[in-house]
Amino acid sequence: MIRPTTADDWAAVRALRLEMLRDTPIAYAEHLADAETLDEHEWRARGRRGQGTAGTSLAAVDAEGRWVATMGAYVPDARTGPVLVGVYVAPSHRGRAAGVADALLDAVEAWAAERASSLRLHVHEDNQRAQAFYARRGYQPTGTTEPYVLDPAQREIEMIRQLS
Repeated sequence: MIRPTTADDWAAVRALRLEMLRDTPIAYAEHLADAETLDEHEWRARGRRGQGTAGTSLAAVDAEGRWVATMGAYVPDARTGPVLVGVYVAPSHRGRAAGVADALLDAVEAWAAERASSLRLHVHEDNQRAQAFYARRGYQPTGTTEPYVLDPAQREIEMIRQLS
């Protein structure tokens, strides 16, 4: 099941975020040690992102009720349009056959299509698995890169997809 997050989901939001940061630290603009210090108020605020109008935060929950994936998007400004963020799928639910990443991205793209004609993202230059997934979904590099926020010596690649 894929659904938006809420403030009341704060404990599950926290647990999945910490799992994400342990699994793929280069994929997120946050250090695990910093995330571990955040209080319930901050986690509730993050959960509320699923209820916002300028952004969305979705979770994939398996049949046993375990949160296994998340994806979000937000609109930083009218010029930029929607940006995909916070993409994570637990190792047990990865792969095309599982379909979790595709289902989440379908939902985020539908949200983004209501706001703009494209969806863009930034992916770490060393995250080949994510780059391959995005390319399979029709995202193309724009040629723009930017410094990775946690280590400016590394780069993030911008990719974009036109939405129907």
